[in-house]
Amino acid sequence: MTVALIDDDAAVLDSLRMVLGSHGITVRPFNSANAFLALGDFGDIDCVVSDVRMPGVTGLELQRALSDRGSSLPLILMTGHGDIAMAVQALKDGAVDFLEKPFDDARLVESIQTATAAGDRQRSRRAAREETAARIAELTERQRQVMELVVKGLSSKEIALDLGISPRTVENYRAWVMEKMGASNLADLVRKALLVQDET
Repeated sequence: MTVALIDDDAAVLDSLRMVLGSHGITVRPFNSANAFLALGDFGDIDCVVSDVRMPGVTGLELQRALSDRGSSLPLILMTGHGDIAMAVQALKDGAVDFLEKPFDDARLVESIQTATAAGDRQRSRRAAREETAARIAELTERQRQVMELVVKGLSSKEIALDLGISPRTVENYRAWVMEKMGASNLADLVRKALLVQDET
């Protein structure tokens, strides 16, 4: 697990790097949000822990910058007492957590583990959604029509009436749809279809 740790206080960076390192967490320290954003590619980073109030780009501005780049990296903010309102706003905008200084080391580690697990689930969901969308794009128009009606709960007879084709033809289309969608059963097909619908 790799965490990007952003704070303009070198002493904080050093102490937290030691704390997290003792829990087997790799830390990439940055003394500003700009330095972190300059990476461009966040491929190996699992979570971002950032101070809220920093010179230049603040924690909230960092959050917006990550969002603008389409990044789903989980963000945890460290905040002083006077920054609680900012931290609450960050939570409303999608930050995973905020820790009020001084905070317990165990609380930070637990927050990172929770955030990383959530990030993993989100990435898995996105990958599944992208794969499903790609499979749907390969269906013919008729196969898509049949799938949509199957997902709505219509029987083969009802679909046949709706589309003006025979129930046997519907069954054939259903079989092709199941195969092309990689669905093991009807419930699996519905789950896949809903996964893409949730995005729209």
